[in-house]
Amino acid sequence: MNPLCVTITPPLPLDLGEKNLRAFVEAGFSHISVNPDYEAMRKINKLGFIEMGFPYYGWLISITIAPIRIAMAHGIDLIFYGEDGEVEYGGSIETAHDPIYDTTYQKKVYLEGGYEKILKRSNLSRKELYFFEYPNENFKLGGPIKLTHWSYFESWDPYRNYLIAKEHCGLSENSMTNSSTFTNFAQNDQALYALHAYLMYLKFGFGRANQDACIEIRRGAMDRHQAINLVKLYDGQYPEEFISDYLEYYRMTLSEFHTVIDKFAHPQLFKKMNGRWSPMFEIR
Repeated sequence: MNPLCVTITPPLPLDLGEKNLRAFVEAGFSHISVNPDYEAMRKINKLGFIEMGFPYYGWLISITIAPIRIAMAHGIDLIFYGEDGEVEYGGSIETAHDPIYDTTYQKKVYLEGGYEKILKRSNLSRKELYFFEYPNENFKLGGPIKLTHWSYFESWDPYRNYLIAKEHCGLSENSMTNSSTFTNFAQNDQALYALHAYLMYLKFGFGRANQDACIEIRRGAMDRHQAINLVKLYDGQYPEEFISDYLEYYRMTLSEFHTVIDKFAHPQLFKKMNGRWSPMFEIR
C-alpha cells in the first residue's frame, strides 16, 4: 500500500499535538493537513455544544467528511479511519462483522443523527461548509470509495499503538497525566477533548478514566480492583485548566457556559453541590 495520511487540524490545538504531528510527518509519511474555515468550525462546534452537548461536533464532522473530499481529489478508492469507537468502546455493532459502511451509516451513528439539523442552523454558505458537507448525498455503500476502520483488521490496543508511534514516529507523551484520567499518551492534541469527556461523564455516569480503565482491563493490563481505584481517583474532573479557553472560543460568559453544561447533567446520577455536579452513585 501507498497510504496518504490526512489530519484535520483540531480546534484549540495543544502544543504537544502539533509537535507530535510534525514528528510523524518527519518519520517519512505522506501527509495532508486540512484546515477548515475557522469561523465555520467555531460556529458548528458552538451549536454542537449547545444543542447536543458535543463540544467539537464541527471537528467530528470534518474528520469524517474531509478525507472523502481528499480521496475524491486524488483518485483514492479506499479510506481507513482509525478505530471504530462504536465497536471498541460500546455502541452500535453493525460493523462488527462487515467492515465496509456508507455515509448514511456515518451520519446516523458517528454523527449521532444531528448532522443536517446543525448544518442547517449554522446558516453558513456552501463555500464555508466545504469540509463539513458531503460532496455527494448519493455516496452510498458499494460506491467508488470504500469506507472502513483499521481496527476491524487488527486488534486495537491503544497502548501498543502508543509504543509503536513512540518508537517509529517520534511521538511524545504528556509530562503529566491528561485531564480526568491516569494516562498521558492519548487524546492530548486539543483542549476540547477534556470538555467532551466531562460531558460524557455528566450524561452517562462514566468518564475518561473509566473508559481508559475498561481498555486496560480488556487488554489484560489491569484488574477490576485496580481499575475501580483509578476511576474513583480521576473520573469526572471539571476541566478547570481550560475554562478560559472555552469561554473565549465559544464567546460565552461563565454563566452561559454552565447553563449549557447543566442541561446535559443526568438528574438521576448527579446533584449540584457548591456550583459543581457531584455523583449520587459509587463505582463498586
